[in-house]
Amino acid sequence: MATVATRSYPHPHILVFPYPAQGHMLPLLDLTHQLALHGLTITILVTPKNLPFLSPLLSSHPSSITPLVFPFPSHPLIPPGVEHVKDVGNCGKRLIMNALGKLEDPLFNWFNSQSNPPVAIISDFFLGWTQHLATRLQIPRLTFYSSGAFLVSVFDYIWNNVEKVKSLSEVEFGHLPGSPVFKQEHLPSLFKLYKRSDPDWELVKDGLLANAKSWGYVLNSFDALEGEYVQWLKTHVAHDRVFNVGPLSLIGPVVSDRGNSGSSSDLNDQVMTWLNQCPDGSVVYVCFGRQKLLRKEQMEALANGLEKSDTRFIWVVKPGTTQQHVEGFGVVPDGFEQRNAGQGLVVKGWAPQALILNHKAVGGFLSHCGWNSVSEAIVGGVMMLAWPMEADQFVNARLLVDDMGVGVRVCEGADSVPNSDELGRVISEAMTEGGGMKTKAKDLKEKAFAAMSHGGSSMNDLVRFVKELGQLGR
Repeated sequence: MATVATRSYPHPHILVFPYPAQGHMLPLLDLTHQLALHGLTITILVTPKNLPFLSPLLSSHPSSITPLVFPFPSHPLIPPGVEHVKDVGNCGKRLIMNALGKLEDPLFNWFNSQSNPPVAIISDFFLGWTQHLATRLQIPRLTFYSSGAFLVSVFDYIWNNVEKVKSLSEVEFGHLPGSPVFKQEHLPSLFKLYKRSDPDWELVKDGLLANAKSWGYVLNSFDALEGEYVQWLKTHVAHDRVFNVGPLSLIGPVVSDRGNSGSSSDLNDQVMTWLNQCPDGSVVYVCFGRQKLLRKEQMEALANGLEKSDTRFIWVVKPGTTQQHVEGFGVVPDGFEQRNAGQGLVVKGWAPQALILNHKAVGGFLSHCGWNSVSEAIVGGVMMLAWPMEADQFVNARLLVDDMGVGVRVCEGADSVPNSDELGRVISEAMTEGGGMKTKAKDLKEKAFAAMSHGGSSMNDLVRFVKELGQLGR
């Protein structure tokens, strides 16, 4: 049974439904914060174990944001108690997508039981089935994309042309600006893993195609980064309800341990103290997100590359299970930390990424190019040393490296092992001679802040978005 506090709704009432993965939840919660500041009343749907993620929002907006807690539906392939992607890994995304799809009928019944039900749904693009719910309820649904317009455009083409695209070794998107080309293995992971006629995968495909029928699109990007793709998308959907409102991290609640439930102020102090002793732009920050655990050969190659680069670094190492540790996953090579005590800092577990990237000592980010990391790098004004591995990361890397010129590729693929000599050389050259990339990265930062300032493109779109939602309540 769902639980929700009783409340009257003097302002337009919106249901927000995030997908339970950090890269999806954080930007939608940032957007929700802004909607509440603009006077909207919001019910936000979560399952019990994801309720703590709402704490900053509920503290900031106790009278305008109400949690709606539904039990997480069971799925035969999801262990009991698992409600978040971090507990199953990226390979479990489709399972969580489909498990949450079982909430359609309970949600329909909840809407019909309310005296003042929401007048619109804003839901993550991984929850495309909510489009069918909105159709049944005869209310608008807006698709929230935690990433940008380039990925939306790629998704639209590949999911509408599955058989054709699957047959190609290289896929050319000649209809998109710049006519990008991707190798088959560099397409988004959901598409690569898709199995025709498998019931779970057919539900995923149906949901992703249903997004195209939504009343509007909300993107976590900005025009100076993706203006061409936004214009293409508006033309493609034949309306202008495409709202480019990012980077949303700039306008979310101020939380120093963003995305972490067990941070340490001592760790923050240690990291900041170390950075304060480093020259401006001299440090490369190394992190591959919460999901990716490097295997032994990759850890060794990365460690050797960092050492050979003769560059200051902060390396965040995701810890694995006891068994993974025995097999060498996520294990820093013996003696590495001691040999490089003056050159680098190894952080095991979580690190305050946004704070680090905004520190003046940091000049580069060796990253998997997940969109949250991309956004935080842009906001920090640091160039990207790209090692895309899966999901949307190859698409994001192309945008940063080829379109914007704010990064360089250092490796590609989840299973690839970089040549440590080459890796060291690329890191060293990028950090010491990458003046052009560093300048462009700082310029892109200024454009991101301008977009989010009064009269900027993203702020104008946010105001337009709120105005459209306000009309729905009348």
